[in-house]
Order: sequence, then structure tokens, then C-alpha cells
Amino acid sequence: MNVNVDNKSLLLAFSLVLISLLISHQQKLRLERETLIAVFRAVLQLILVGYLLATIFKVNNLVLTLAMQLLIVFNAAWNGKKRGGGIRYAFWIAWGGLMLSTFLTMGILLLTGVIKPQPFQLIPVTGMIAGNSMTAVGLVYRSLQQQFLDQQGQVFERLALGANPKLASGDIFRTAIQTGMQPTIDSVKTYGIVSLPGMMSGLIMAGISPINAIKYQIMVVFMLLAATGIASAWSAFLAYRQFYNSEWQLILPKKETR
Repeated sequence: MNVNVDNKSLLLAFSLVLISLLISHQQKLRLERETLIAVFRAVLQLILVGYLLATIFKVNNLVLTLAMQLLIVFNAAWNGKKRGGGIRYAFWIAWGGLMLSTFLTMGILLLTGVIKPQPFQLIPVTGMIAGNSMTAVGLVYRSLQQQFLDQQGQVFERLALGANPKLASGDIFRTAIQTGMQPTIDSVKTYGIVSLPGMMSGLIMAGISPINAIKYQIMVVFMLLAATGIASAWSAFLAYRQFYNSEWQLILPKKETR
């Protein structure tokens, strides 16, 4: 398949962004500046990463590949930390969860021979896992903050009755994990019916056998379910503890100013 997007076509496609800006302006959402910044960052990042990946794929060096993977995980953890809203050690919790979910899942795939230790396979798979895990961690953080805020009265009562932080936070903890995992589960439910997976479609368009493309997409489903589950459980288990001090008193984090 030959894909060629010239500059004129790309410029015309920018009109799609104008639709978003128009909606924001008419509805007084005040998202115009943020949208333009996001578009500029996306274009700049894609250009830089595109040339960087081309170099790494050409060199085919495992050290450079690992460095790129670690950079992806670091950036994902940093973005996850921003969604922590003042939770103590939010970055380190996110980083640990992303490292575990990414490299444990990828290690299993490598051991089973599903993917090969090649940059053109390792780096995209790392991006998929880290991206979904980052979303899960962010949802867990937000869920914990909202639930502790809404249910602080019940938590105070449980603590007053002698419950430890784990017992006092049981329902909140489990709901946060469920919140982190749910989007991936919902997305998987609609594969092939509502949404056509981009990887499978791309492989078929590139001339890969449909059977092999389907098998690869199924592997991606298994991979993402495992990764989001690991990241959600890890972040919820460590983050809920940050809502208590050493004397088992509930403390609500102050949101960080950006």
C-alpha cells in the first residue's frame, strides 16, 4: 500500500482542528489555547519521534532500544503523576506500576515468541502498553481522590471504630481498581463490531494475512488487559496509603498548582 500525504493535503486537513476551535468558541469552553498548544506539541513530538525511531530501527541496537523504552515509560509516569492531584509519591507509584506492567507483560510475550527482540516490535508495543497503563493509573488517582472526598465521613467513622486504613478504604480501593480497568474492558467488548482495531486493519492493508493480523490483534487484547490490571492494582494499593499519616489519620491531598 502506498501512502503519500502531501503538504497541501495536510494543511487542508487542519480545517478539522478549526471545527474543534469553533465549538469551543461558540460554547465558551475556553479550550482554544489549550487545543492549539496540544496540536503544536503533537506535531513537534511526532516529527522528533519519527526521525528518532527511523534512526533506532536502522541502527538496530538493543541498548538504544531499551533507552527508548525507558524514556517512553518515564514520560508516561510523568503524565500519570500530573493526574495525581497532590498525592504523595504520585510519580514513583506511577513509574513503578508502569515499569511492572510494561516489562512483565513484554517479558512474557518475548518468552512465548509472540514478539521478537527487534526495535520495530519492542518500541511500538512498549508505547501501547505504557499508554494504556498511564490512562489506568490516572483514572485510579482521580477515583481515589473523589471517593475519599465524598466518603470521608464514612472513613472517619470506620477509623473511629478501630478499623485500620486498609479496612477503612476497602470499597474505595476496589472501586479505584475497577475504574482503572473498565475503559480497556469496554474497548475490548466492541472490537470488530463498533471499532476496527487500527493495528489489525493496518497489517491487513500492508498485505499481511488476515489470519495472522487477527492473531496479532488478539495478542494485543490479552496484553492490554493484563497491563491495565497490573498498573491499576499497583497504583491503587500504593496510592490509597498516601491518604493516611503514620497515626492512621485521614489526610486529603492538596491539589498541586501548575
